[in-house]
Amino acid sequence: MSVIELTIIILIGSYFAGLLGSLTGLGGGFVIVPLLTIALHVDIHYAIGASLVSVIATSSGSAAAYVKEGITNMRLGMFLEIATTAGAMTGAILAIYIPTHYIAILFGCILIASALLSLRNKAEHITKEKSYLAEKLKLNNSYPTADGSVEYSVTNVGGGFFMMLFAGVLSGLLGIGSGALKVVAMDGIMKIPFKVSTTTSNFMIGVTAAASAVVYLQRGYIDPGLSMPVVIGVVLGALSGSKILVQSTSSKWIRVVFSVVVSILAIEMIYNGLVGKI
Repeated sequence: MSVIELTIIILIGSYFAGLLGSLTGLGGGFVIVPLLTIALHVDIHYAIGASLVSVIATSSGSAAAYVKEGITNMRLGMFLEIATTAGAMTGAILAIYIPTHYIAILFGCILIASALLSLRNKAEHITKEKSYLAEKLKLNNSYPTADGSVEYSVTNVGGGFFMMLFAGVLSGLLGIGSGALKVVAMDGIMKIPFKVSTTTSNFMIGVTAAASAVVYLQRGYIDPGLSMPVVIGVVLGALSGSKILVQSTSSKWIRVVFSVVVSILAIEMIYNGLVGKI
C-alpha cells in the first residue's frame, strides 16, 4: 500500500470517527484508536498520539462557540482542569510502561462503558442546594435559554474533582477526551444541568489532551504524517456532525448507531489484546 493510499484511508476513516464523535458528544478518539490499531496495524502508542492531537483540534473549534453563547461554565472548567491535567500527565507516563495488550483490553472496557452511557436518558438537573466550597470558589452560575437565564448551583465539588482526576488518567493513557466520564462527574455527581456539563466538558478535553500530548511528543509518538490526515478528517467529520445534529429532531437513533459501532470495536480491541496482537 502506497503512502497516498494509506493517507486517503486514514482521512476517510477519521472523517467518520469525527462524525460519530460529534453526534454523540464523546469525541472521535473512541473510534480513531481502534481504527488505526485494528484495521491499519499502527502501533497503539502512535495511534494514541494522533488521537490526542485530533482531540485538541476539535475541542478548540467547538469550545469557542459554546463559550461565546455563554453556556460553558469557564470558572468551573478551569478549576476541574487542575485534576484532569494532573491525571492526564500521570496516564501518559503510565502508558509508556504498561504493556500494549493491557492498554487495548482497558480501552475496550472503556468503549463498552461509554456505549452504555451514551444510551442513558439525559435529564436536566437544576438544584438550588448550597455548597460551601462552590460558593467560596464562585462556581455557581447561570446559562441562557429561550425563556431567559437559568441559575444553577454546583454540589459535591470534592467528588467531582476526584472523578476528573480519574478521567484525566484515562485520557492520557488511552488518547481519548474522556468526555463521557467528565459529563458523568458534572451531570451525575455535581448536579449541573446537562447542557452546561457537556459544553464545559468540551471546553476541558482540549486542555486535558494537550497535557497528555506533551509526554507523547517528548517520547516521539506523535508522527506528523499520521496525525495530519487524522486531524483533518476528524475536524471535517465534526463539522458535518454538528450540522446534522442541528437539523435532526431526535438523537436516539444516533446514540444507538454509535453504541453498536463502539461495541464492535470494543470486542475487537479486547480480543486482540487478549491474544497479544496489539
